[in-house]
Amino acid sequence: MFIQFLRLEIKSFFRGSSLGINLAMKIFRFIGILYFMLCLVGGAFGAFFYIQEEMHQDPLKVVSRFLIIAWAVDLIAKYMWQELPTQNIKPFLTLNISKKTLVNYMLGKTFVNAFSWLNSLFLVTFSIIALFNGYHVLGVLAWLVGVSLLFYLNNFINILFNDKEAVVIVVGCLFAAVAGLVYYHIVPVLDYSERFFYNFHERPYFVVISILLFLGLWKICFSRIRNIFYLDEGLEAKKEVGKTENIVFLNKFGAIGTFINNDIKMLKRNKVTKGIIWGSFLFLFYGMLMFSSSIYKTPAMMMFMGLFVTGGFQFMFGQRVPAFDSSYYPLMMTLNVPYKEYLKAKWWLMNIVTAVSMILAVCYAYFGWDMYLTFFAAGIYNIGVNSQFTLWSGAFNKMQIDLNAKEKDSDRRTAST
Repeated sequence: MFIQFLRLEIKSFFRGSSLGINLAMKIFRFIGILYFMLCLVGGAFGAFFYIQEEMHQDPLKVVSRFLIIAWAVDLIAKYMWQELPTQNIKPFLTLNISKKTLVNYMLGKTFVNAFSWLNSLFLVTFSIIALFNGYHVLGVLAWLVGVSLLFYLNNFINILFNDKEAVVIVVGCLFAAVAGLVYYHIVPVLDYSERFFYNFHERPYFVVISILLFLGLWKICFSRIRNIFYLDEGLEAKKEVGKTENIVFLNKFGAIGTFINNDIKMLKRNKVTKGIIWGSFLFLFYGMLMFSSSIYKTPAMMMFMGLFVTGGFQFMFGQRVPAFDSSYYPLMMTLNVPYKEYLKAKWWLMNIVTAVSMILAVCYAYFGWDMYLTFFAAGIYNIGVNSQFTLWSGAFNKMQIDLNAKEKDSDRRTAST
């Protein structure tokens, strides 16, 4: 039955109206995955031999020391970017197919995603190198299985808490607190990580802990999905009391203020657009690359970094205008709304955020006023030149972004949790 499901998905891909776009995206995605595969394999070789020959320490111990950080990053990455299975399950529920098979297929499909198995590529390569360098076979295999299963637990955690923002905020604050404790050497979290993960090698029977946790979370996810796996319950769209949000201050700016108001609401309400806000915030730290290599300390590279520090939102939002409004764009074109005002509203929103980024970038003055003035100049360039260029480039973006479809997927994911 699983093979039949895969055949149906392959047919759906090749029979879709957007085959050319999908195929191109798959090719680019494959190239990206291949790049990360090579990086992880090369990283495994580099980490093992650098730790052994340069640091003169046990590679397995040192890697185990930092696995807690890798596990946390993996969980955050899966929550932010890994899509849950979007298989259209409604037609299958009317067929003579057991719900047990459907649920197991949905859970198993999460492990096909590149986010699930890419980290295993590093672990497998590292383990093979360790075996060829005299490590005990049973210990290395137990370490590999135990650590891999703990990383796979993130798939189930992502399923259970993907739609619970309150829990995510609490966990995020907890991660930040632990990171602070590690940074200021208050609690030796890395030492605890080394002891815990290295126990899989020293005491192979510890792998039972990972196996029991994996099977337990699989059972919890399976039971939770199966209990709401009905057309008239779990797959029914949620009905909530509507509420309106309005920034009254913007109304006095006419059509421009109305459009900005709508864009702010869109950015706050949808998970895809929230990702732009978070991405823009992370771009503020792009200037930290100067600590990774001396090449980034040249004036040209500092200006390059300044473009991204101050223009992260501009690049991520502007290139998707008017794609974000594709669901109601035809209707808007039939109304008495000046298109020039629509573009002006997008331009003002991007530049307001860019100006705020320029103010926040003043923190870089700690490393020298020359650096901040360079970033400030880059921000002015973003406002004067790049803002118009990104809006122009968005006109060539033919891919529609149906945010309502994402909400429908969210309803399906709710059924999956």
